[in-house]
Amino acid sequence: MPTRALLASPLGFLIGLSLGALGGGGSILAVPVLVYVAGQDVRDATTSSLVLVGLASLIGTVPHWRAGRVRLGTGLVFGCVGVGGSLAGSALNRRLDPDVLLLGFSALVLVAAWRMLTACPTCTKVGEEQELRLAPAPDGRWVRTRTPLTAGRVALVVAAGSAVGFLTGLFGVGGGFVIVPALTLVLKMPMPEAIGTSLVVITVNTTVALAARLATSSIDWAVTLPFAVAAIAGVLVGGRVADRLDPERSLRAFAALLVAVAIYTATSAIVALV
Repeated sequence: MPTRALLASPLGFLIGLSLGALGGGGSILAVPVLVYVAGQDVRDATTSSLVLVGLASLIGTVPHWRAGRVRLGTGLVFGCVGVGGSLAGSALNRRLDPDVLLLGFSALVLVAAWRMLTACPTCTKVGEEQELRLAPAPDGRWVRTRTPLTAGRVALVVAAGSAVGFLTGLFGVGGGFVIVPALTLVLKMPMPEAIGTSLVVITVNTTVALAARLATSSIDWAVTLPFAVAAIAGVLVGGRVADRLDPERSLRAFAALLVAVAIYTATSAIVALV
């Protein structure tokens, strides 16, 4: 196993720890770690990130499914709508200059930091738990409601699904901060259900994007597999220690880390481009 892979695995565990303790958002650090620590090419790093994001989303779906907070059919349809965007993002990923890709990624990291500080339900465990407390199901499960699909709603779902797929294909991220508002505002889905269903959408998008990448390139499993396994172990540990952390202080610290990573990534990309 390459030395850099050994260095990246503990950081993969820390990323998983943040995912388990704080909720979504932590996986966005996978790309910078794989580029600057594991020494992967930017395109390879975004591919490896898809493996981590897909596995984390799949595992995260389980407790929501058990609680009846997942609309599988809606999630699969929304995910399938994003297939075109995912393929387009993957194609653009192969054509963009790696430093331009990193510059765009750094902007996305700043958006993630902002969303974490606003306690976006799909971005933080704190925000998610708050929404679940505000809208508890009387019997522990959720009553299904049907929202009439007008032409306008269909167009918005297609646009949102395509945008999420595009972000996943281009940067190797989940895009939950787009999915949840679309499910709640367009399809009038209760927030807890939107959170659970968004994980299905992310799983579908990452699977499609990963399949598109594998058709034209290969994955460096010597780096990706130990990194992903360490991250999933971190997710499981993080879930157990989440209650012991000061939520506001943890979120502020992690958001500050994201800003620092974004500044470093953008600076490195700009210097390389110049």
